[in-house]
Amino acid sequence: MDLKALKTFQMIVSHGGFNRAAEEMNYAQSTVTMQIQKLESDLGVQLIERGKKIRLTEAGRLFHEQSVQIVKDLEQLQSRVADLQLGEAGHIRLGVTEPTASCRLPGIMGRFLSHFPKIQISVDIASTPVLGEGLLRGDLDLALCSPPELGTELYYEPLFTEKFVLLMPEGHPLAGKPAVHPEDIRGHRLLITAKNCPYRKKLEIILQESGRTPLDTMEIGSMSALKFYVQSGLGVALVPVTMLNPAPEGTVARPMDGAVIGMTCGLLCRASDYPLKGAGGKLYSFLKEQLLEPAE
Repeated sequence: MDLKALKTFQMIVSHGGFNRAAEEMNYAQSTVTMQIQKLESDLGVQLIERGKKIRLTEAGRLFHEQSVQIVKDLEQLQSRVADLQLGEAGHIRLGVTEPTASCRLPGIMGRFLSHFPKIQISVDIASTPVLGEGLLRGDLDLALCSPPELGTELYYEPLFTEKFVLLMPEGHPLAGKPAVHPEDIRGHRLLITAKNCPYRKKLEIILQESGRTPLDTMEIGSMSALKFYVQSGLGVALVPVTMLNPAPEGTVARPMDGAVIGMTCGLLCRASDYPLKGAGGKLYSFLKEQLLEPAE
């Protein structure tokens, strides 16, 4: 059944005649007549009784009542498909690591959705290995995280470096130093994140290089929660600068002296999907525009 013919039928009923319908639709009257004849032939019933004034048959009245919603649904479907092809609509499953998920992403998502209100986004917060597995399984379309392990079927584009400082209670012995050396941490309880966290792995490498004395550590499973454990006086922690806006009351942050502590963060997707198209491509480009650090 042709959507154009359905619209023509609705227009004839609405304007009370073939001539008016043809004028409104910018059609020749013969085109309108042919469309209705084809529609009646397809249905096997007469819909309109012709004369000086048109009149709907019983079948025509039934068909008119039922076809109004059909036309609306088909028009809406056409619009959605067109938006989907243009990348103006769709559903994106985005994976993100902390602290990006809590500190950087909310504002960016607000700006993105104001530009593309028809796009739906689901955000899954997890570690980089978990997000990589989700991409490979097809559970995610795109991720914003640290670099994945080498040799995977994933494409990674670095965007920025998350910089770290040492957060401690105001009265802590190290608070008087303008900058803290990694070796200074020994002898003080260090709050660290879960074993599979890439931030922790980077920290462990730096501390291993500075000495062999075992560290006094306490494991906290959430990067976002570290600053609150520091605030409670349970120890010191290396945390991203973005998490300290502002720093919790009663704490101070100090840079690390002689150690470049940072973690690269970027966009991750299946290599076979790159470059992303549709709504995913729109989000990829937007995140890159918002987060890419200028070259030094």
